[in-house]
Amino acid sequence: MAEPVYKVLTQAAFDEAGCKGHVAGLADDARDGFIHLSAGHQLEGTLAAHIAGQAGLVLVAVDAERLGPAFKWEPSRGGALFPHLYAPLDLAAVLWVERLELGPDGRHVLPQGVFA
Repeated sequence: MAEPVYKVLTQAAFDEAGCKGHVAGLADDARDGFIHLSAGHQLEGTLAAHIAGQAGLVLVAVDAERLGPAFKWEPSRGGALFPHLYAPLDLAAVLWVERLELGPDGRHVLPQGVFA
């Protein structure tokens, strides 16, 4: 299996997705026409740039191989390739979900042992 990709959501958005069976995305996703995802090595930058200090978030690990042709790697921040999904994120592709806690410095604490 390839390395997973990740989506950061509010707990409320993930709970709503559970009722629907898929994640439609957040406001930024709707605006841009695709669901923004991150590779593991991109998560710290994504959190710092877009949702620093926000509580009530969950990290969703996704099996990219199950996303099909709507999944693409495209240039984004600084020309780096980022994963984008041009379809709703089917919850069947979710590997695990974990709460993102805030550390004493106000930065999100990523799960240990997941990101190298």
